[in-house]
Amino acid sequence: MLNRNEFRSQNILPFVFTAFLLVCLYSTVKSSDLNSKKKYPVSATGNYNDSELITSKKNHFSVAKKQKFLLDSVPSAGNNLIDSVPSKITDSTDSILEKKNVDSLHTQVPDSLKKKDTIPYHLAKNALESPLDYSAEDSMVIDVKNKTVTLYGNKVTTNYKENKLTGPVIAFDEASGDIIASSKKDSTGKTVAFPTYKSSDFISQSDSIRFNMKTGKGLTKGTYTQQGEMYVYGKVIKKVSPDVFYALKGRFTTCNLDTPHFAFIANKIKFINNKVAISGPVHPEFEGVPIPIYFPFGIYPLNQGRHSGFLAPNFTVNEQKGLGLEGIGYYKVISDNWDIVVRTDIYSYGGWALHFNPRYSKRYHYGGNFSLDIQNFNYNFKGDPDFSKNRSFHISWSHSADTKSRPGVTFSANVNAGTSSFNSQVPNNPTVNYQNQLYSSIAFSKSWQDLPFNLTLSANHNQNTQLKEFNINLPTLGFTMTTIYPFRRKDAVGELKWYENLGIGYNLDAKNQFSFSDSTGHPRLSEQIMNNLQWGAHHRVPISLSLPQMGVFQLSPSVSYDETWYQSKVALSWDSTFRKLDTSVDKGFYTARQMSFGLSISTRIFGMITSKSKNSFIQAIRHEIRPTFGISYQPDFNRRNYYTSIIDTTGRKEILPYFPTTYNLNGPYTNGRFGGFNFGLENNLSMKVRDKKDTGNALKKISLIDAFSINGSYNFFPVDFRHFSNISASASTNLFNKINLTTSANFDPYEVDSTGRDKDLLVWKRKPISLGRLTNWNLSLSSSFQGGNKKTGEKAGVKPDENAADQALYGQDQYNSDLAYIRNNPGEFADFNIPWSVNLSFALSYLKSFDVKSQSFIGAFTQNMQFGGTLNITPKWQMGMQGYLNISSGKIEPLSMSISRDLHCWQMSISITPLGLYRYYSINISPKSPILRDLKINRTRSFNTGL
Repeated sequence: MLNRNEFRSQNILPFVFTAFLLVCLYSTVKSSDLNSKKKYPVSATGNYNDSELITSKKNHFSVAKKQKFLLDSVPSAGNNLIDSVPSKITDSTDSILEKKNVDSLHTQVPDSLKKKDTIPYHLAKNALESPLDYSAEDSMVIDVKNKTVTLYGNKVTTNYKENKLTGPVIAFDEASGDIIASSKKDSTGKTVAFPTYKSSDFISQSDSIRFNMKTGKGLTKGTYTQQGEMYVYGKVIKKVSPDVFYALKGRFTTCNLDTPHFAFIANKIKFINNKVAISGPVHPEFEGVPIPIYFPFGIYPLNQGRHSGFLAPNFTVNEQKGLGLEGIGYYKVISDNWDIVVRTDIYSYGGWALHFNPRYSKRYHYGGNFSLDIQNFNYNFKGDPDFSKNRSFHISWSHSADTKSRPGVTFSANVNAGTSSFNSQVPNNPTVNYQNQLYSSIAFSKSWQDLPFNLTLSANHNQNTQLKEFNINLPTLGFTMTTIYPFRRKDAVGELKWYENLGIGYNLDAKNQFSFSDSTGHPRLSEQIMNNLQWGAHHRVPISLSLPQMGVFQLSPSVSYDETWYQSKVALSWDSTFRKLDTSVDKGFYTARQMSFGLSISTRIFGMITSKSKNSFIQAIRHEIRPTFGISYQPDFNRRNYYTSIIDTTGRKEILPYFPTTYNLNGPYTNGRFGGFNFGLENNLSMKVRDKKDTGNALKKISLIDAFSINGSYNFFPVDFRHFSNISASASTNLFNKINLTTSANFDPYEVDSTGRDKDLLVWKRKPISLGRLTNWNLSLSSSFQGGNKKTGEKAGVKPDENAADQALYGQDQYNSDLAYIRNNPGEFADFNIPWSVNLSFALSYLKSFDVKSQSFIGAFTQNMQFGGTLNITPKWQMGMQGYLNISSGKIEPLSMSISRDLHCWQMSISITPLGLYRYYSINISPKSPILRDLKINRTRSFNTGL
């Protein structure tokens, strides 16, 4: 019996095969139906038939909307919708504003894409490479037939890549890919809005603009643009690349007015953006009036970096040198790390000067400059009774290194040397003319990592140009071993034992020095050096012990050993025949040594007075006292290094050292033993007051006395009767954070006899309450003030120190030269935003000297004052003055005055020095822009009243 419901494979297999055939057949029919359909191109307007479409204000297409617009424009086949769009269509939308039109969609899908639900497409030839963003405050009109879009509004913007266009009316031509922007006029015909264009570093404002979005080329009319500090106008400007454009009937100036005070006019100009401008024939124009001075061509650097070129001279008149051209030269960029400036001065009487100044710099490594100045001046003309010649030179070198480039190694140089007559011959520079001291230093140092050793090599020079004396230290060697603790455990656990804080160090100073003079009447230079050559070495071994603090006291014991090596021994002997002192020098190798033991104690004492009222202006006064006291003993190791000799006709004898300081590098050590104590007392006084400017009644600290100190010592074993040393006192403060005040004085505790020599009698017996007999006293005051800056709104206060200026971009010689020029010609650098400024410094010194005739001490005061300042008479006129007043003699030398006039883009200044040894006047009219500072009218004349 057969079961009808039984499942067998041979029964189901025919049905499965039949179903598979039906599915294949249906797929084939459906495919042929699709291939027979008409192809539908995707147009920019989709299914719209209207010729114009007016959108609302500030209409923006987002990427999502553009995608939807594209998908809606693609027709479907039956009920089958396209459910995905390739990424290229998303990125390259076929909107008119995007200019990415898709001509057609191919229905013939390649075999490689049959498995993907994608649509292939082709981009139009004028399609843009990136999205175009736009905004319009008023409206947008789309002309589908002519394929144009016009945007209206007070401020219409379009952004494409780096191109940004703004203006009242902007039109886009899809066929050509051009954007056209034009200006807007009101009912009276006055232009109220201009289109502006920005591409990379190029910014312009024009009457009309037309440029191609694809190529970036364009044409503008009535265009204003700025290149660095230059303002450029062109009747027609053609932009041929992102960096190059041409101007027809161009005008360029540094005056930022539509109708500039001055300009240079050229018919054709080529500009390379922020690099250089090149023109044909060019002539200047002032206040719209052409000047009949033509140049065949012009090359104008526009970049802010370095570039080689000629340096324009200044015309001057000097009574002693004649007519002259100063500063003519050339600046050459050698490489990224080197440049050089060569200048020369030429005078009609046959004098000349040459200035050679190479500079170098390597970022994060080193930088410096070298300067060689040679002067060869003829004063007056040949045949004149006052005719004279002067030959002089000056060398300067400054070098600094970044410590991070070579950790542990430093090298620096600051050389400032030359012949003694050089400074006095520098034209029109009173500051340098009165400078009679020159200093130089070159130093190299090295420290070893993880080792306590430091090495220093240096060379030093000091020169007195008035006395024509040179002193040179070459070389100077320094070797230091920082304090080491030989008894300290390597891996200490817990508190250190007292002996583990015992430290020892070592210092070595070795010097070699010589001196010479360049005045007439002296032996040859080599002979002077050999006769005056000296060398020596100083060794010091300090031993210290740091003890824990004992209550409020800090104890510090110390032991030190010093030894000095000398190469000559000097002795003075009285010649009774000729009644004079004879000097004998014995050369060889000599030593002297000294050892001392000491213990110092220091502490700090505080006192405060507070106000009981919270509304009181003064809330507290705080006084801090820092007393120090030390005991020391020094045995007599140097008795044999001293001798007794008669020193004058009276037969007076003195104990003199064999190694005086004037003849040797170190020493002399003190004669005899020392056993005594030294003392010091330092005070600090401040108070807290309420800040009236703070609504929250905040407190602020005011310093009354920054430091007031008294120091002295007492010796139990003096060679003579002087147990007490001289007592010194000093104090400093900054009053109201505006006035710097420092003072110092020296007191002698002993009375004097009829000859002015100290005697064994203390002043305190006659004046118990005193520090002793005043021998000298010094006081100095300095301050500077200025009115509020109208431009920045800064309040009046202390004027910043000009020496704090950043010198990183300048060599020391260049910085000093520029600073000297600013000081001598303040009118050219007047800041009209500061209504007034004042700077003052006052120095007072008092010295008591013994008068043999009156057998008494006579005090003499010396006073001098430096003053200066500026005052704006009107917003466009400023007066300035700088001077030095010797109050003791009643003379003002030198005195410089200036008056300046702001001429908008130009500035006029008159400077005059009517008093002093070096007198001159200068009249200058020059542009404010630094790039045209050599384009000036200058009249300078100088006089040397000392010749």
